[in-house]
Amino acid sequence: MHIVIAPDKFKGSLSAPEVARHLEKGLAKAWTASAPSSALEVLRIPVADGGEGTLDAAVGSGFTRRSALVSGPTGQPLTADFAVRGREAVIEMAAASGLAALPGGRPDSATARTSSSLGTGELIRAALDAGCRQIVLGVGGSANTDGGAGLLQGLGARLLDSEGNDLPPGGAALARLASIDLANFDTRLDEAEFLLASDVDNPMLGDQGAAAIFGPQKGASAEDVAALDSALDTFVQVLAEEIGPRALKAADAPGAGAAGGVGYAAIAVLAATRRPGIDVVLEFTELAERLAGADLVITGEGSLDEQSLLGKTPMGVARAARTAGVPVVAVCGRTTLTAAQQQQSGFRQVYPLTALEAKVEVCIAQAGPLLEQLGQHIGAGLAGLTAGTGPASSPRTKEPLNV
Repeated sequence: MHIVIAPDKFKGSLSAPEVARHLEKGLAKAWTASAPSSALEVLRIPVADGGEGTLDAAVGSGFTRRSALVSGPTGQPLTADFAVRGREAVIEMAAASGLAALPGGRPDSATARTSSSLGTGELIRAALDAGCRQIVLGVGGSANTDGGAGLLQGLGARLLDSEGNDLPPGGAALARLASIDLANFDTRLDEAEFLLASDVDNPMLGDQGAAAIFGPQKGASAEDVAALDSALDTFVQVLAEEIGPRALKAADAPGAGAAGGVGYAAIAVLAATRRPGIDVVLEFTELAERLAGADLVITGEGSLDEQSLLGKTPMGVARAARTAGVPVVAVCGRTTLTAAQQQQSGFRQVYPLTALEAKVEVCIAQAGPLLEQLGQHIGAGLAGLTAGTGPASSPRTKEPLNV
């Protein structure tokens, strides 16, 4: 029996590699007890949708973890990881410029106006130093709304006011931007190709832009949103004076508003190609190829709900499994999907931790042991099929596993 475990993280509880390990432990326990004479092969492939967890997915797929000392979103130094495989690099923006890296991990009006993507630019430079020229930039969970100005500063750009002074970090300061000096911009970028892994299709400016839609999530008040949107518009206009009309066109490109406008800088200046995060991750993890010969795929995430249907990790894995002709089941902390939605999504079964423990807070705190129980249950069903004794039932629906 060959099983592929390809989950996303259970946010606030377990990373994707931890989810996979607990499931494998449960499967192994059941298999040893029920089918000791039959071989069980488990392949763990942690996955993500381009945001937090993308780095873990890369490392789980053969990339080597590296680290660099960079500037956090408010300027404090921090050590952030990235991943390297030959000339390829995977950078998870949240590692350097994420909300979790804010002092106390809590955004407010001040950090909304001053947080910078500088550290992400510094991570890109570290990847260039490592010899990488194909760079995946996974965005999500960012603390900044600076249009990617900080990212450009991390790569050698200078943002100057009317008196020729360097601007302080953050989106609000862009209101005073008068010129951009690219004389010391890293020339190695001319050889590099960038892939922007993002599901966000918002433009840079306006009522659907980076400040209006995502600013409040980062602590921005209504006044902050208006000020930031105006400052980002100034950034676009000044950048256009430096690099030409493509800066104006990029502001309207789908995904320009991703990660507080980092998508804009990546598209306008780094010529990045934007693709859905899950597609990018499934490509570099080579999931489709690694499904060959599998009897079952197990995927999942913390909350399997209507948002999951819009292209989140489990849906991408289910799609790949369907193409390979391999049955797929999902595990999750909780689910709000109806039976019809589950079936339409391609899942044979969905196993929520809340089937074992009704209290969500306990599921979060005890996700590891509970996942092992689900792994045992799934494993017992598979072992029953192998032994010819019939499948076990789902703990939630009491229906056959039917894998």
